[in-house]
Amino acid sequence: MAATPLQQLVAELRAHKGIAHKRDIDGVLAALGTAALPGADAWLGDDCAAIPHGDGHLLFAIEGFINAFVAHDPWFAGWCGVMVNLSDIAAMGGRPLAVVDALWSDGHQQAQAVMAGMTAAAQAYGVPIVGGHSNTRTAQAQLAVAVLGEARHLLSSFAARPGDVLVAAIDLRGSYREPFDNWCAALDAPPQRLRDDLALLPAIAEAGLAHAAKDISQAGLLGTALMLIECSGVGARIALDSVPRPAGVDLARWLRSFPSFGYLLACRPQQADELIARFHARDIAAAAIGEITAGSRLEVGLGEERAVFWDLADEPLMGIAPNAGTEARHAA
Repeated sequence: MAATPLQQLVAELRAHKGIAHKRDIDGVLAALGTAALPGADAWLGDDCAAIPHGDGHLLFAIEGFINAFVAHDPWFAGWCGVMVNLSDIAAMGGRPLAVVDALWSDGHQQAQAVMAGMTAAAQAYGVPIVGGHSNTRTAQAQLAVAVLGEARHLLSSFAARPGDVLVAAIDLRGSYREPFDNWCAALDAPPQRLRDDLALLPAIAEAGLAHAAKDISQAGLLGTALMLIECSGVGARIALDSVPRPAGVDLARWLRSFPSFGYLLACRPQQADELIARFHARDIAAAAIGEITAGSRLEVGLGEERAVFWDLADEPLMGIAPNAGTEARHAA
């Protein structure tokens, strides 16, 4: 019997290389032998480390970039080095303070292109580059960027719980930066809009409108949902028809895309309308796309058809188990 459209979609997305990269995390974590720094309030698997500081937390994160991407589009790689780190800070309910970079390149020309992109993004988002490391005598371009931020109230990957509504918020005002699946809604946006859009996330955290969140990464929307539910030790159901999507974009490509502004958030049912309205007020597409369930399965629906995308009980993704104390801290 021929596979149905949903079965074909599931098979294609399960093979997505962005998800494969997340499956490599368990081997790295095994060498650390600990789930967190002593006294930390976020565990490995969250978007940032969250270190108690005063009445809130310092947030610390780093992103590395695929060599082929840096070589193909060094200016945009530099821009993304800043942008994606700021997205991680926002996903934890925080505000950025500063970024640093580590850059390797084959000569000064390539390095200057990367740094020009980083500088443009830093100016647009109003966040300073305060230092870093460089080596312009290497065989290929490589880039890693780290960020420091702060949060008053945390959003966490470990706080989703059964009965939550799963909300997707994605800025659709953009286009693909070919040939990769990067949906860019930032380059043509006014700088103040970029800053105010990111500020939505800490405002939502401080208003108590959501307790769990994750920015949509290179793993795509379903891969990001898998990371969220694995950390929280729950399952989820997602109606793919409800996912905000630009007109004319193929569903399979969209579900593996990396949007410049895209988040999954978990909230209680009574909070969903106000949470969605916060994004709509800034012309950002947002919708309830499903619910958090008990168990370990990510189930998807398309029209009348249903399928299991992944069962973490049979096939872990990152190999990260929820921490028993985290939900209590972040779900209040």
